[in-house]
Amino acid sequence: MPDISAILKAKQPLTLASVARGAQPLVLADLARAAGGPGGGGRAVFIAPDDAAMRAVSDAAGYFAPEIEVLEFPAWDCLPYDRASPALSVSARRLSALHRLQAGHTGTQLLVTTVNAVLQRVLTPFRIRESVRALKPGMEIGRESLIALLQRQGYSRTDTVVDAGEYAVRGSIFDIFPSGLDQGLRLDFFGDELESLRLFDPNTQRSTGAVDGHLLLPASEALIDEDSIKRFRGRYRELFGASATGDPLYQAVSDGRRLAGMEHWLPLFEERLTTLFDHLAPGDLVVMDQSAVGAAEERLSDIADYHASRANTAGQAAGSYRPLEVGALYLSDAEFAATLAEWPVHRADIFAQPESASVIDFGFASSRDFSPERARGDNVYQAAANHFRGLAAQGKKALLAAYSTGSRARLASIIRETGPRWSWRTPGRTRWASPPRASRWRWSCRWNRASPTTRWNWSPSRTSSATGSSAGGRSARTVTPSWPNCPRSTPAISSSTWSMGSGATSAWNPFRSARARTIA
Repeated sequence: MPDISAILKAKQPLTLASVARGAQPLVLADLARAAGGPGGGGRAVFIAPDDAAMRAVSDAAGYFAPEIEVLEFPAWDCLPYDRASPALSVSARRLSALHRLQAGHTGTQLLVTTVNAVLQRVLTPFRIRESVRALKPGMEIGRESLIALLQRQGYSRTDTVVDAGEYAVRGSIFDIFPSGLDQGLRLDFFGDELESLRLFDPNTQRSTGAVDGHLLLPASEALIDEDSIKRFRGRYRELFGASATGDPLYQAVSDGRRLAGMEHWLPLFEERLTTLFDHLAPGDLVVMDQSAVGAAEERLSDIADYHASRANTAGQAAGSYRPLEVGALYLSDAEFAATLAEWPVHRADIFAQPESASVIDFGFASSRDFSPERARGDNVYQAAANHFRGLAAQGKKALLAAYSTGSRARLASIIRETGPRWSWRTPGRTRWASPPRASRWRWSCRWNRASPTTRWNWSPSRTSSATGSSAGGRSARTVTPSWPNCPRSTPAISSSTWSMGSGATSAWNPFRSARARTIA
């Protein structure tokens, strides 16, 4: 592993070469430990090209480095200038991550996000801290006041709470699925006094334990209160004219109601918006996947296209979509480039590059890609088996990862069918190969009493127990080899399907292992 301290001290963007996608969680975990270690006080931040890459790094980092607190900051799961709002679960994860960034940290922390999320403006750190409400046993809060608070913070009322951003009222009990929790929160009131706070499983609706208190975060980034409604009404009329007061969005916000897609007018609700980088500390280490640069260019192009499409039809009919300017909610290309250069933001590249003052090579190589075989229509499993054989010939071991135990068994079964891939080892390290369907064969030891000079021989047989037979009028018997019936040396035997090496110098029992082990 290269000297990570050189990366922490760098004042200019560096290229981290030869960092394969599978090695990214390992490298980022080490960078997070170094940034948050003694004298560091920071965290590591990784900008992935898309949501799939973000989840892959987050899951792997949490598995291989469980002591690290991994935060996910996803982008909205809706299109730019859409009439649909982002999912409540997505907004809850975003607000939870922003709050954790402001709350401070004592351990190692890794923030994983996407380039789409970085390109979008967010609430200011002060607004995040201001919108938090503390809930503790013994405090007094009226039923209607709590319902109004949840509505302002973007929670959706349902009969049964099953997803983040929802709440339900059942008599004196409030069930809430707040941002930042993996479980629901159950508030039990006695009159206006909060008597207890308990966690519950949304799937079973059963309580799982009590908590001493909780900081209630908003479920939506569009916060509706008296000041935000006033700002929205004034700015909406200023931008789109007095005739726009008849729009459904304007009327809904004026009445204090939430409308689908209102988050796309977020700049009208807030005094100002910031970027994700304004939530980071000066000592944080930021790394971006090299492919995220191209993803950012494509995203900015898509945003401009969606805006142009909406702008062409704006104001043509009552209630038509009136989009904000691109720079109101999203970063421009120049702003994004300036931000990357200011921090600095290092680039993680999967390809090798010669080391220099601006390039640090980590030496990780990507695994074998079978895309060419798949494109040609070849048998990918046969190609994989051949690849494994080549690795075994070089004295290397191959590691085949699968999504589940069933997937692992299926892959092993398919690759097993491609050729003689099983092996056993004797104490003398002799290898024995068998047909693909070795489980259908039984080995037997045939001893011919008629010839004193005939040694023990090995032959394939489907016999699994001792049987009697005749050979030249003399008795012979076939017995299943078991310890210590087997000889200490065996001659070479071969057939059209399988072959055995010669000269085994130690006792060997092929039934000592119920299942053979793959060479690769």
